Amino acid sequence: MKFSPTMKAWLLSGLASGLIACAAAPAQAQEASPPEAAAEEDVAYSEPGPGDRMPSGRDYGVRSAVVAPHAAAATAHPLATQTALDTMKAGGNAVDAAIAANAMLGLVEPTANGIGGDLFAIVWDPQTETLYGYNSSGRSAQGATLEDIQAKADEYMEGEEIPPYGATPVTVPGTVDGWFALHDKFGTKDVSTLVAPAVKYAREGAPIPEVIAYYWQRSEKNFEKYAESGMIEEFDNARETYFSPTPREGSLFKNPDLADTLETIGAEGRDAFYKGEIAHTMADYFERIGGFLTYEDFASHEGEWVDPICVPYRDEVKVCELPPNTQGIAALQMLQMLERFNLSEMGYGSPDSLVAQIEAKRLAFADRAKGYADPAFSGIDPEVFVREGYNAERSKLIDIDKPMATVDPGMDFAADAKLEDGDTTYLTVTDENGMMVSLIQSNYRGMGSGLVADGLGFMFQDRGQLFSLDPAHPNAFEPGKRPFHTIIPAFAFRKDMPGCQVRAEPIEQACPYEPWMSFGLMGGGMQPQGHTQIIVNLIDFGMGLQEAGDAARWEHTGGCEPTDAYTGDACEQEMGTVHLESGIPPETRAELERRGYTVECCEANGGGYQAIMRDFESGAWIAATEMRKDGDADGF
Repeated sequence: MKFSPTMKAWLLSGLASGLIACAAAPAQAQEASPPEAAAEEDVAYSEPGPGDRMPSGRDYGVRSAVVAPHAAAATAHPLATQTALDTMKAGGNAVDAAIAANAMLGLVEPTANGIGGDLFAIVWDPQTETLYGYNSSGRSAQGATLEDIQAKADEYMEGEEIPPYGATPVTVPGTVDGWFALHDKFGTKDVSTLVAPAVKYAREGAPIPEVIAYYWQRSEKNFEKYAESGMIEEFDNARETYFSPTPREGSLFKNPDLADTLETIGAEGRDAFYKGEIAHTMADYFERIGGFLTYEDFASHEGEWVDPICVPYRDEVKVCELPPNTQGIAALQMLQMLERFNLSEMGYGSPDSLVAQIEAKRLAFADRAKGYADPAFSGIDPEVFVREGYNAERSKLIDIDKPMATVDPGMDFAADAKLEDGDTTYLTVTDENGMMVSLIQSNYRGMGSGLVADGLGFMFQDRGQLFSLDPAHPNAFEPGKRPFHTIIPAFAFRKDMPGCQVRAEPIEQACPYEPWMSFGLMGGGMQPQGHTQIIVNLIDFGMGLQEAGDAARWEHTGGCEPTDAYTGDACEQEMGTVHLESGIPPETRAELERRGYTVECCEANGGGYQAIMRDFESGAWIAATEMRKDGDADGF
């Protein structure tokens, strides 16, 4: 069924009053206005539209969350969710299931992820009652220099930024390392068993749904343009693997080369990828096309276990993110700044609540632009961004009545990165023993670099574009360094408030934080903004888990980025743009403009969301998935 842009926008603006609609309103939709009343009847005319949901009290959700007594999974493709559940039904745990699902997503959703990219994960282990973090992200070529990268920037990007495609932005893929690190610590099933479903579908044909097909077709046109310019040094392999023909909605995609690669990894282990036959094939490929990565770069790769950083919010939840080189701490900074605002009283979608959140984002991202980088090179302790009182003091700069004219970082750093929308997949899995996995994986921009090594069936990431070209920046390109990363898994603890009522004082002992929710939201610089909105929707606005993701979103773009030059104030002077989905009331859009913001409406926010939370009273899992994409949440 087709709707006019104006009709779509108007239907979506009714979310706040209980009208349920898809948030994927087209970009060209303008200020929403209700259709004209019929001339002869006092009845409002409307085109055929979405049906109404029952009045369950969940006004912002387009469907119900899943409730499962034993285990649950939420991923960006139904087949990946099914694979995770099948793995647990066969005796695997949540980590086994997450690896199996991620292997499947690399096949069915190569527009976002694959073994040519990086992986970050947070795992709650109920046996040790410990929250673990893993950073698998790969490093730049050890034989490349900043001058080499600057020369490529001069050749293709007028010296302004690192080329987005081709060999220049490729860093060592860390995903396979991440799989085996997680598996060695927690896994129970052989990796060969875990990748077997993906291998089977890679040979027989994997089903491609609507949104993935859309991104796939868009990527083809983009890659062809950059291949013609010479930025992508070799494109025949990628064309043969992914675009012969380009999958459409409802088609079955085969990738026998990827099946062979996954079988080798499953049979021979991690070293097959980083030191064995696959590593030599990758190294030979980059040498042939004039790239920078060598066999030594692959052989020397190591990920690392890291401690998640957590902060309380409203004395009710404790939200946890991974430290830099990711951007997760930006979400924690935003939440700390929002503590002083009564968002619940302001109301969801109100101008005041949006101003508070947007200005908190601008302040957090100023620090992100100047100080988030590989700590092994920057020497910046990530704890300084959430130290006691720091963000509370920063929040005093926020004036609800008008945006800040300029935004400066709160500390003197030497850092900066341009964050366009990154294509990423997020998944979460929980099992009957209480293990919870929050995993995010990405090739970064689009499907990645446009490069596929001979006979391997996967595309290399282009994450290295997120280095700065300014040697003074903590995020400047250096040999063997990890770039700034946008992808962030998240986790939250919560106090069991009903249970607290029957416990003894003191309150700290009576109401401990308990593992509650594994969640994430995809999409470049949107991710910390999205994490913040999910928590605010749940805690301040009392939404359900599915509602919290379905509710219309805001996103602020512009301002300081980690790829900019460290010196100069150009990015501080930029106000940026507030992008709103159609479900934000037109009155709010008008008021934001009156207060001085540049506002664009209405276009679907691409940040795909998945989440699973524990119902403390029943012990059941509640799972939600992203209505803007092809995902699926399920359980048993």
